[in-house]
Amino acid sequence: MSELTLTIIRLGLLVLLWVFVFSIVGVLRGDLYGTRIVSRSPRRRAERTPAQPPRSKRPAEPKRPRRNSRAPRSLTVTEGPLSGTSLPLRESGTLIGRNPECALVLDDDFASGRHARIFERDGTWYVEDLGSTNGTFLGSQRLTAPVAVESGTALRIGKTVIELKN
Repeated sequence: MSELTLTIIRLGLLVLLWVFVFSIVGVLRGDLYGTRIVSRSPRRRAERTPAQPPRSKRPAEPKRPRRNSRAPRSLTVTEGPLSGTSLPLRESGTLIGRNPECALVLDDDFASGRHARIFERDGTWYVEDLGSTNGTFLGSQRLTAPVAVESGTALRIGKTVIELKN
């Protein structure tokens, strides 16, 4: 082989080595500093321009059916790093996990990015495991399909215990 070919191979291997080192540093940085918390506060709306007149009439709100008095309305963390945290349940569903996009962001090593979801269907609330590695438990039973839940139900995700309350 010529001297030029050997030099090009050496430089290529050197570049690959540095790419490997930078990727390791990136992973370690993510592990040390954790996930970045995203602000969830609503952003201010831009002022209306004269081309957009203010809306004077709003469409009538559709009447919602009466809720079951035993139906849960909020989540409360009873055990784990976020003990005492509470948030209201949303009809569209509440995601639980380590991902900053989730409604309840868990600081638990045993939780997945998108671990579980609590949602409403036909006036009944359900909890569903989203294919997590370590599972979601209702009592001592691991969830494999969506299960109907009522107020007072305790869910366990890793070391975190979440209770549904009304």
